[in-house]
Amino acid sequence: MKTQTVKIIAGLFALLTADIATAQQSRNPSEGTAAAPSFDVLLRGRTHTPTPTTGAITAADLKTRLYIFADDSMQGRLLATAGNVKGVEYIASEVKRLGLQPMGDNGTYFQSLNMVERKLDSTSHLSAGGKDYAAWTDFLPRDQGAGMRKMDGAQVVFGGTWGDSTSLIDPSAAAGKLVVLRFSPAGGSQGAPGGVDRARVSRYFANAAGIAIASFDLFPRQFIQLYQRPNQLIRDGNDPERPSFLYISKQMASALLNADIDSVKAGATGVSVTSSPVFVESNIQYPARNVVAMIPGSDPVLRNQFVAIGAHNDHIGWNTRPVAHDSLYIVNHLFRTGGAEDRPPQLTPTQQTQVNSLLADIRRRSNGASARPDSIYNGADDDGSGSVSALEIAEYFASQKTKPKRSLLFVWHVGEEEGLYGSEWFTDHPTVPRDSIVAQLNMDMVGRGSAADNTGITAAGQRYNGNPNYLQLVGSRRLSTELGDLAEAVNKAEKNPFTFDYAMDANGHPNNIYCRSDHYEYARYGIPIIFFTTGGHADYHQVTDEPQYIDYDRMARVDQFVADLATRVANLPHRPVVDKAKPDPHGQCVQ
Repeated sequence: MKTQTVKIIAGLFALLTADIATAQQSRNPSEGTAAAPSFDVLLRGRTHTPTPTTGAITAADLKTRLYIFADDSMQGRLLATAGNVKGVEYIASEVKRLGLQPMGDNGTYFQSLNMVERKLDSTSHLSAGGKDYAAWTDFLPRDQGAGMRKMDGAQVVFGGTWGDSTSLIDPSAAAGKLVVLRFSPAGGSQGAPGGVDRARVSRYFANAAGIAIASFDLFPRQFIQLYQRPNQLIRDGNDPERPSFLYISKQMASALLNADIDSVKAGATGVSVTSSPVFVESNIQYPARNVVAMIPGSDPVLRNQFVAIGAHNDHIGWNTRPVAHDSLYIVNHLFRTGGAEDRPPQLTPTQQTQVNSLLADIRRRSNGASARPDSIYNGADDDGSGSVSALEIAEYFASQKTKPKRSLLFVWHVGEEEGLYGSEWFTDHPTVPRDSIVAQLNMDMVGRGSAADNTGITAAGQRYNGNPNYLQLVGSRRLSTELGDLAEAVNKAEKNPFTFDYAMDANGHPNNIYCRSDHYEYARYGIPIIFFTTGGHADYHQVTDEPQYIDYDRMARVDQFVADLATRVANLPHRPVVDKAKPDPHGQCVQ
């Protein structure tokens, strides 16, 4: 599941600090009924002998597939890396073996995205008021894409405090200027010290030449190193103008304003910028590709319509500084139960003693094997579980003599973690007529959900945990009441029905899940969707998201239900009725 970049980095940072973790445990009273985590799972083996897959949806099949797809050799399947290429080619080889029809580019299973890599031009710099400022030392530049405005000639203006809306200047007063903002933790984004929601700030000051947040001093060194990595972006001939974006030190902010950043008044002007940093663009080394395949329907007319089934094939890669696997697992399962959704923990001395005691016990029983250095974000649940589930469902339908009336379109999207890139590209450049897709069923993180997993949080902020029979549904009635009702009806007819959890689908939910996975790119075009997930957990966007912690029996139940629902939708005499307002396909997603 996609998270904001700052949240991904927060997850990386936790790896660097888990062995010496130091933050207050924060638990919600509603977590009191949660099952205590069992650390015996750290004794589970990391290897699995593959067995031939079958036409039935089984836990054994899923285990075979996931131990391959989420293996360390896939290097975390990060977009535009050799690991992602390997994962994508595994999926393509499987659908070819199963006999699905290729629906990608030029008769292949692959749909390639037009992606480029962008990084800071090391020869560029920022000059203002007769002074030169150095990237990564005085300021941290953030790429805003090919439409990023230059700041040359822009006057500096103090815009107020981000996090205190009453202090902000009118956006019109920032037009064409470099607006410097004081930082308040109230305006910070979750997980990143000093970080803000860039998209939100950029929308507010949409006509500014540049935006500078005076919080660079708060960024740990590891974050700065991560931000120096190249950024991948889609080039689609539509590069909207955006302000340049910087995090600057308080000293630099005061110099730009010719006044103390802590006491200057909103609207005060400062020096002018004479030279601004520039990002340069190059082709990516490894291709970014969706996998697209199809099982034709049995009805001569309805086969020209499609029920789309999807997941995302990428994850977040690796870290250059390994951490002890067992240490991170124990710390997070006790004190960071939302994984990268939560801030890195700082343990009290009592809590650290508890962790050390548990580590000593598990290392004794595993002969030290549990302490293995770990740096790969395997993404077994996110979204290895969805990807192999789509393969399992594809084999299930491929093995049937009589196919559903409508065709089934399987899409494994790339780049979900970086910004829903693959699903955006596919829905903007569909390989079938867009209006022939009658529904999209998205699976993202469908392999967990135990009573020990912190699977969600209510709109009011109450955390809750999973149970053996629950399944989260998001968006099921946001466009089509009928599709949501069908999901309920099919579930009731299952041998072992789920209890549906809609809490994360609440309007205005702070986690904004509806906007954070590939289904939304279909929904923005008015295609009814359902997002299926077993929710979050302490291993979300951590190196501990590995195949041995997946509940394969539960995942098989989810997959059978999704397959049964797909059958029901594909056999309807009419397409699911869209009875809700369609969003602006190029507007901002709002849950």
